[in-house]
Amino acid sequence: MYLRAHPLLFALLAATRRRAVRRVGGVLLVHGAEPYRQALTRVPLDRAAVGTTGGAVRELSAGGLLFDQEGAGHRTTRRVVADGLGADGVERLRPVWREVLDRRLAPLAEGRDVDLVPLARELAGATVRALLGATGDPEAIARAAAEAAAAAVRDHLPGPRPPGTSRAAAAATARLEALLARPDGRPESALGAVLAVAAVNTTVAALPRAAAWCADAGLWGEAADERLRPVLVGELLRVTAPSPLLPRVAAADADLGGCPVRKGDRLILVARHAARAHLQPPDARRPAPPAVAQLVFGAGSHACPGARLARAQLDDALAALAPYRPTVVRARVDRGAALPGWRSLTVRATADRRTPEHR
Repeated sequence: MYLRAHPLLFALLAATRRRAVRRVGGVLLVHGAEPYRQALTRVPLDRAAVGTTGGAVRELSAGGLLFDQEGAGHRTTRRVVADGLGADGVERLRPVWREVLDRRLAPLAEGRDVDLVPLARELAGATVRALLGATGDPEAIARAAAEAAAAAVRDHLPGPRPPGTSRAAAAATARLEALLARPDGRPESALGAVLAVAAVNTTVAALPRAAAWCADAGLWGEAADERLRPVLVGELLRVTAPSPLLPRVAAADADLGGCPVRKGDRLILVARHAARAHLQPPDARRPAPPAVAQLVFGAGSHACPGARLARAQLDDALAALAPYRPTVVRARVDRGAALPGWRSLTVRATADRRTPEHR
């Protein structure tokens, strides 16, 4: 799937992964767990440089509002996000995505197929809407967030940027911001838009892939086990690595695994390699060490604040799917998405969970 989505980039990463850090011109490819962690916690980084996640956010937010916006609106959004992504906030949000799961997966009980990609989109959009108190349609929020990310991510990848990239990103972001407006009509701050982009794209990338892995590797028994399922969730997030690459730029000279880093060097931090996704398949009985599994969410003070939410949503999704023991009947790669994932992933129940009137 990675090679179908971005064949040249992921072929290069696969060819260089035997070394923990590999320099290719002015780019350092960071594959090893410890150099990856050091790059995020010890190397001074230019978090708003062109070609980084922060640089994309600066473009999306029309002037770097995530980094330098002040005022009551931004502070309010930060408080809402912090509260919403904590333990209590996740529990408050849980009924939102559980309703989507119950409704979208109901056809499996009738012997019908279900595409998990639109399910993941609605689940993510509904969660973002509830978290931010927005008014837009959940699926429209998810589509706008996906379009904004797809337009902005081209700034991360090597090579020339296609014409119109900035205009496409700005237009998609404007649509997203309109959908995130609050009931009183006030626009959402840039932090809310960035949260929506991150939440939607990682969920749509991770949830269908995790379900497909369970189907292909026969992991539905572990998914049905309440004791093993939380461990399996962590393992599936480790190997699917929803954000497989973290682009950064060094703000000062440093050293990574014995490889000199110069100010201005571009760092491509390969999360899936640092987390051993290519070496160690998911195993709920013999999982990777927590310090390794956590690397898919970053490290240090800038680790992803949505890790708890991601784990809770995938846990509930696996619990809802496990009784059906679904198998994949059709799958199509999304070559235009910001993150490697499926454009469609259709599953069918193999266990007999049909209701009496449909037997």
